[in-house]
Amino acid sequence: MAALAPPVAAIRIAVRRALTALPADGPVLVACSGGADSLALAAATAFVAPRLGRRAGLVTVDHGLQEGSAGRAEAVARWAVEAGLDPVEAVPVTVAGRPGGPEAAAREARYQALVDAARRHRAAALLVGHTRDDQAETVLLALARGAGPRGLAGMPERRELDGVPLLRPLLDVTRADTRKACAALGLTPWDDPHNADPSYARARVRTDVLPVLLRALGPGVLDNLARTARLVAADTAALDDLATAALAAPPLEASLGDGPVGGGVVVAVRAVGGGLSVAALAALPTAVRTRVLHAWARELGASPAALSHRHVAALEALVTDWHGQGATHLPGGLRVARRAGRLLPLGGGPG
Repeated sequence: MAALAPPVAAIRIAVRRALTALPADGPVLVACSGGADSLALAAATAFVAPRLGRRAGLVTVDHGLQEGSAGRAEAVARWAVEAGLDPVEAVPVTVAGRPGGPEAAAREARYQALVDAARRHRAAALLVGHTRDDQAETVLLALARGAGPRGLAGMPERRELDGVPLLRPLLDVTRADTRKACAALGLTPWDDPHNADPSYARARVRTDVLPVLLRALGPGVLDNLARTARLVAADTAALDDLATAALAAPPLEASLGDGPVGGGVVVAVRAVGGGLSVAALAALPTAVRTRVLHAWARELGASPAALSHRHVAALEALVTDWHGQGATHLPGGLRVARRAGRLLPLGGGPG
């Protein structure tokens, strides 16, 4: 019996680890474009899932952006059926008319189609084929945008996407290994020309920036960037938990005043009578305070997509740089003002 190729074994182990943490009910669905990463993931899932007593299916999305895209989606679906995956769907989507650039519009259409498919089949999770290389690219793009800790945290191994668990089992697997796995299994992946199109920022990072870093700093740079994402993600999660606890704590009478609040670290930020206590906010570390203000703005109804660092900075100025300024304007026509030691939404809304 021939020895199993190490890249194939590594990917199967990664998939097994991801699937064993899931609840027992429902199939898992692999999002597969036919590229090396998602094809290797789909092949591994087709092997591993039945051995864990779980059904596994596949969804391939036809964005309709290239000639022959429908035929490629059908070919991926045929392969999936032959590989024993069930259910299998090839889903066409419309990208034109969606907000943002073409890359963002295609991503929104793709994930909407994937979530819809997961709900139709009551899937326990969606699996996507992002690799360690993708994670490194994400961190570099976040650095270039000045995205802050949340951007530097990169892509999580697991997140909820409109109530559907989204898993990335291959974040510790390199893109080179997914290609080697496909070759070992006799699979021919499709190379999306968009991945080398210089009009896309990620493609420029992939073809121009990362090769320079690898030559200058050595192959360990991919591991280091991915490890940076994991470390920052852990710190970000801890700060998010502190902010959540601060907002969840019941209001305290002591948090109504403008002066310092005693007793060490202030946890409760809600003021009796509504709004947030300026004194309690001022006592929080900056990293926690800005998260509290961001979460509170969303609670008031500000759109997450429209809410920016500039809006949060303006809210923070009402706390830390108060000189009698007027109300801060938030997305959706919302306004927040400082009154009698509290931040209050003007014109109603939750406190």
